[in-house]
Amino acid sequence: MDKDRNVVVSSLQFACSDDLSTNVTTAERLVRDAHKQGANIILIQELFEGYYFCQAQREDYIQRAKPYKGHPTILRMQKLAKELGVVIPVSFFEEANNAHYNSIAIIDADGTDLGIYRKSHIPDGPGYQEKFYFNPGDTGFKVFQTKFAKIGVAICWDQWFPEAARAMVLQGAEILFYPTAIGSEPQDGGLDSRDHWKRVMQGHAGANLVPLVASNRIGKEIIETEHGKSEITFYGNSFIAGPTGEIVSAADDKEEAVLIAQFDLDKIKSQRHSWGVFRDRRPDLYKVLLTLDGNNPVL
Repeated sequence: MDKDRNVVVSSLQFACSDDLSTNVTTAERLVRDAHKQGANIILIQELFEGYYFCQAQREDYIQRAKPYKGHPTILRMQKLAKELGVVIPVSFFEEANNAHYNSIAIIDADGTDLGIYRKSHIPDGPGYQEKFYFNPGDTGFKVFQTKFAKIGVAICWDQWFPEAARAMVLQGAEILFYPTAIGSEPQDGGLDSRDHWKRVMQGHAGANLVPLVASNRIGKEIIETEHGKSEITFYGNSFIAGPTGEIVSAADDKEEAVLIAQFDLDKIKSQRHSWGVFRDRRPDLYKVLLTLDGNNPVL
């Protein structure tokens, strides 16, 4: 990053095995590749330590959760971040006493752990049965001041909610990051959400005038469930969008990828302020957003 605050971001994409050591080694290899290409902030996909186990409701998968403090993958990524001088958000399955969360730790360029965000929106549908494993996150939407930029990080299903993106940008997020695990729908082989998925996040970038980085896995994963085998083919399509929602770098649905894009954050800040969408907001009229039914506030 130079004095003009030109920041280089990267999105990684790879197929996961169900072997933790192999996956973490793959992640490290791709982080190093991104660093060689000049990346300052590097996003790894959601729950990259193994298969996306939420296809099934299985007690044994809960054993994969580990406490945040002393988590071996986070510690390894702290060493890597410090060695390379890069920022790495690290997705993990968190055990916190009797609670469990889909969490992400933000590692700064000197290896400092800046804290965690816990996924707020927890899906529950065929193939994506996350409510069996994860409590709803209790951190609220957060931003993290890293060496290179103030960033907002949310996780997968969070990316479908414009309120989450707006909340992070209102707190000063200059770039949004969304690690993801999404693919085919086991109950409906004809349903393909990839374009919808991309367009929604492109809208977040454009509505908030900030770059956005999305990282998704690829590959076919077959999980033994209580009803037999379940299969998801993850569709990749990781991408980086610019501040008007334009896609500036994108992966396909099959190949491992290291996406790279550079943004001048000071120039984007000037554009964001002059466009007026934050000047002309009317929070006094948005109280309906605090309801589920349009009438009764939940707070």
